[in-house]
Amino acid sequence: MMKTVLAVSLLAAGLSAPLWAAERGALATVVVTSSGAVNAQMQSFDAVVEAVRQTAVAAQVSGAIVSLQVKVGDQVKAGQELLRIDARSANQNAAASHAQVEAARASLHVAAKDFERQKQLFQKQYISQAALDRSQAQFQATQAQVQALQSQSDAAQTQSRFFVVQAPYAGVVSEVAVTLGEMAMPGKTLLVMHDPAALRITASIAQSAMASHVDKVQFEIPGLPTLPARMDAGAGSVLPVIDAATQTAQLRVNIPTSVKGAAPGMFARVWLAANKTTQTAGKAERLYVPSRVVVKRAELMAVYVVDDKGKVNLRQVRLGNTVGEQVEVLSGLRAGDKVATDPQAAAKVR
Repeated sequence: MMKTVLAVSLLAAGLSAPLWAAERGALATVVVTSSGAVNAQMQSFDAVVEAVRQTAVAAQVSGAIVSLQVKVGDQVKAGQELLRIDARSANQNAAASHAQVEAARASLHVAAKDFERQKQLFQKQYISQAALDRSQAQFQATQAQVQALQSQSDAAQTQSRFFVVQAPYAGVVSEVAVTLGEMAMPGKTLLVMHDPAALRITASIAQSAMASHVDKVQFEIPGLPTLPARMDAGAGSVLPVIDAATQTAQLRVNIPTSVKGAAPGMFARVWLAANKTTQTAGKAERLYVPSRVVVKRAELMAVYVVDDKGKVNLRQVRLGNTVGEQVEVLSGLRAGDKVATDPQAAAKVR
């Protein structure tokens, strides 16, 4: 099937004009014209980079923060100390519980000796069975008391360890929500960390796209200039929940480990093969411009538009599929607009 692309009219005088002419306003431009109806083979959806494992680390106890060992961007290992909360009161309680256990063990030692003597006297028939039973009950009661106090001491020791907050896994600290001396409360987020080794892209797709082939998903991250325009992500997964307000579902695809520099929160875009219904209903007028006229600044995609009076304006656009040296413009331009072919010269005029 023959694909029709946007017919672009080039102003010959503008293309051949030197730089001094551009500075006078005679910029080389292309005129955006309609391409006619084209079947939609691919459909794109805006997305965001997320961490598969991201944790908001919170405190289990209350107290003042007396030590803060990390800052945003730090790489941490599993079990590494992140911060410390004032634990003087908890340590004193743990020491008191330990002392009570030692006292109970001393009483148990005395009760055990006494019970042994009572058994010997009973064998010689110097005491009654009731006296022996009382001695045995005293020994067992002291033994149970030691076990109870030991459990309380273990609980106090465990409680004192809550005042040292450690990293649950190896990762990167992405946010520190507290400062030194601030009061920590149970459940209050202290810092946020994530595992940079496992990232994914999440997009909200329309119900009409749920029947698309999600086993072959492509993605792009405009914020990574070293990344190709599109990359194959393999199969994606659609969560079996529909948002009642937007009537969309979440599509998730894992980012290959070969992709370097991605971080949670970055803007991304996923591409799906359009299903037959979408292709039939997706016949629309398409606009294309040369790829070289697009200005890329981080996540911003824009072109320099020249109006009838020669005034140059930087206009943000949303781009679609690339066909050869042409890139589809989904929004931001209309047929008849004049776009500067030399962004650097247009920036000087502007």
